[in-house]
Amino acid sequence: MTDSFAVNRANWDERAPIHARSAEYGFARFRSDPGHLSDIVRFDLPRLGSVAGLRGVHLQCHIGTDTLSLARLGARMSGLDLSPASLAQARALAESTGAEIDYHEANVYQAVDVFGEDRFDLVYTGIGALCWLPRIGEWADVVTRLLRPGGRLFLREGHPMLWGLDDEAERAWPKYDYFEHPEPLVFEDDSTYVAAEEPLRTTVTHSWNHGLGEIVTGLLDRGMTLTGLTEHDTVPWNALPNEMERTEHGEWRLRDNPRRIAATYTLQAVLSS
Repeated sequence: MTDSFAVNRANWDERAPIHARSAEYGFARFRSDPGHLSDIVRFDLPRLGSVAGLRGVHLQCHIGTDTLSLARLGARMSGLDLSPASLAQARALAESTGAEIDYHEANVYQAVDVFGEDRFDLVYTGIGALCWLPRIGEWADVVTRLLRPGGRLFLREGHPMLWGLDDEAERAWPKYDYFEHPEPLVFEDDSTYVAAEEPLRTTVTHSWNHGLGEIVTGLLDRGMTLTGLTEHDTVPWNALPNEMERTEHGEWRLRDNPRRIAATYTLQAVLSS
């Protein structure tokens, strides 16, 4: 059986230095401006509220720009990712900006082994993370075990409606499963979502979709209370190149009747005391 985590790790190891050099991730801006925040975190500031003093962990943190942003908002952050190359970039960014963030290499399902149970006030997960996980129920179990009673989950993700669409079609239409599926979708693509001078050499990835109901139910079944669920018609990258245009706020939206699809969502939940 192919190890999907190993396949994806190789792909993200190659992407990491490309992303760190890109204007989209803005390492230079983080280093020159102590108040700079990632676009992803800034988008959700009205929903995030104060995180000052919270002990937080960013699951699937990639190269750490969102993690650093949460630390700049006052949270005491840790990060976890399966890609050692991504973590090398995250550590370098934190060190160069004077941020104290501890980073750990593991896949999400190993997070409790890394950190222990009941450790965090905040579990954060950003855009484009859950699609790399085969089983959403196991993810929900990890989230609840990491949190202290009363702790909260904050998640912004690509909407499963968006993940199900054919992004290469002239007009987007449903092509892939909306609901969780046992076998991965296997893609081969030599590009990434930032400008790059050379094509990727490691081109294969494995991914899964998870329905919104499956995600919510997985959390509810493990003792969490849903406190917020907002669906958005924008997404931070050009997810449907033939149909989207950039908004004045830097995200992407359908040109023609953007109310047709939910592109992303922000979910918040609290672990029962």
